[in-house]
Amino acid sequence: MMLRTSASRVLDDHDREEVLALLDTDPVANVFVASRVRSVGLNPARLGGQMWGVGPRGGLTSLCYAGANLVPVNAGAEAVQAFAERARRQGRRCSSIVGPADAVEKLWERLEPYWGAARAIRWAQPVMATSAPSPVPADPLVRQVRPDEFATLLPACVAMFTEEVGISPDLGDGGALYRSRVAELIRIGRSFARIEDGKVIFKAEVGAVTPQACQIQGVWVHPDHRGRGHAVAGMAAIVDLTLRHFAPTVSLYVNDFNTPARAAYRRAGFREVDTFMSVLF
Repeated sequence: MMLRTSASRVLDDHDREEVLALLDTDPVANVFVASRVRSVGLNPARLGGQMWGVGPRGGLTSLCYAGANLVPVNAGAEAVQAFAERARRQGRRCSSIVGPADAVEKLWERLEPYWGAARAIRWAQPVMATSAPSPVPADPLVRQVRPDEFATLLPACVAMFTEEVGISPDLGDGGALYRSRVAELIRIGRSFARIEDGKVIFKAEVGAVTPQACQIQGVWVHPDHRGRGHAVAGMAAIVDLTLRHFAPTVSLYVNDFNTPARAAYRRAGFREVDTFMSVLF
């Protein structure tokens, strides 16, 4: 049975400035949530979920984004308990819990008895970041993907998602939501790739952007071209392009067991700054 503790509350646009101030205390770890809040505010209909908070207005200490993902922010033991209570009462609506490893692990300890087994758990995902141009040469053929190249890019995105997450993004709604997101990132100029003769050799997207940081996602090299340096040169290009056009710090997170990817990111200039954990359903 869960212990009683300080209650969480659902935040709204009246809390926006205080929420952003809290998110900005760790702009790399909080880039995904901060990007959402800066883009659409805290109204649940626009946010695609709720933002839970611990602490009164003017004294907010912790947050939890409860949408497609459950993402704790600056959540110590008391806040984790409060968020777990609310999540338990609400029932599972998310496809994952993701965020700083300590908070996610404690959340999952409290929710697993009620939500049941996870499909997969990624216990340690190093968060890597850089604020300097890459020390290695960038691939000059990596560029923004054009809207008319959607059909070329989509199979690479599906392959990356399936390889990374373990299930196809076509499940559930037939892939409509995933295709919409791929198309949106192309439209707003945040999808990059090296494309040769109609085939994607390397690709990556800028999934979240704030004035302080951006987060890279979906890094993928075609299986026929792995081991040839495309990941290092491609990420060097991504670092240089994103520093120039999006934010002063570039970040990503990666599974600890993905040794080749971690090595490639280090060579491209990234360093480990934090550790995330993901629980996948």
